[in-house]
Order: sequence, then C-alpha cells, then structure tokens
Amino acid sequence: MSSDPAERSSATPGLRLGVVVLAVLVAVALAGGGFLAGRAGSQVDPEGVDAGFARDMQTHHRQAVELSFLIRDRTEDPELQSLSYDIINGQAHQAGQMYGWLAAWGLSQNSSRPMMAWMGHGHEHQTEAQAMAAMGMATPEQMAQLRAASGVEAEKQFLDLMIVHHEGAVDMAKYAVAHAERAEVRTLAGAIDYAQTAELQLLKDLRAKRG
Repeated sequence: MSSDPAERSSATPGLRLGVVVLAVLVAVALAGGGFLAGRAGSQVDPEGVDAGFARDMQTHHRQAVELSFLIRDRTEDPELQSLSYDIINGQAHQAGQMYGWLAAWGLSQNSSRPMMAWMGHGHEHQTEAQAMAAMGMATPEQMAQLRAASGVEAEKQFLDLMIVHHEGAVDMAKYAVAHAERAEVRTLAGAIDYAQTAELQLLKDLRAKRG
C-alpha cells in the first residue's frame, strides 16, 4: 500500500463505491428467493406489516429510481453515475419482487388506509404529505427543482434528497425486519437495510466533497 496520503485519498472514492456495489449485490442475492417464497404460505393480512411494507416500499423505490435517472443525465461524475446506475437496477428489481408478492397473495397493489399506517405509532393518523415526509420522499416541488438543475447544483440537490430518502427507507426496513410475519419480507427488508445503510455513507461523503 502506498504511503503517500494523496494517493490513498484518491483511491478512497473507488474503494467506497466498490463496497457499496458489493452491498447491493449481496442485498439482491439475499432477496433473490423472495418472489417464489411469496407464492406459498398462510393468508396475508391485507392491511398488516407485510402488505403495507410491500406497497409503500414499492412507492419509495420507484421515486429513488426516478431520482437516479434524473441525476444520471445531469452529472459527469463517474462515481455518481455508477451509484445512480446501481440504485436504478437494484431498486427496480426489488420493486418488482414486492409487486409480485402482492399479486401472489391475491392482494391489491393499493390500500384504502393511509400510507405508513402499517407502522403504527401515530402513522395511521397522518396526512399523505406527512406520511411522505416520514418516508423521506421528495416533494413534487423538489422533483421539479432537480429537473430544472444541472451540473454541481443538480448533484447537490440529488444527494440532499437521496440521503433523506435512504434514511426513510432504512427506518421502514428496520420496522419490517422486526414486525413482518413472512420470512421473505423480513429477508428483503434486511437486505434493503444493509444496502442502503452502506449507500448512505457514500452519499454523505459525496455531498461533503461539494461543500
């Protein structure tokens, strides 16, 4: 290993990204059996943790994919482009799994209950805007601002939004790990917690580089 601090520093971003890519691959592998597992077993409560997590995390993942497509087309930073690519592929795959679970369970993709109601602790009384904020979701206004931005300003906006977005996902995933009834749901939730916790540190490091 080089003793030159500058050389070690220049290698760090690639190393960090490699760790994140590994975390995403492990997460996908851990969740890989979840779709087939979703086909069998006892009846799933249509408003319980398993179904609520599958619905709301799908919504969460779809916005992460949209955010990542936006920054992919607005940055020339190869590290950020690679991270956005990993988010697009990993989270689109997981959203497909959760859609498949609900179909296999014979449940609607939508619920008449408020978003996040499956987490309890007052979430069942939130407005949609409050629930979206609790999930770390970007507002329509924030999405519009990112679409209008470019270069470093777009990078800063994306990183600020995605840090909060990931923090919301980790909270949801941890709750599902602790409270979901089905093993495949707990497995995927654990994989999301693992991958997005790893990505969070990289997102924060990339944001700090931009002042």
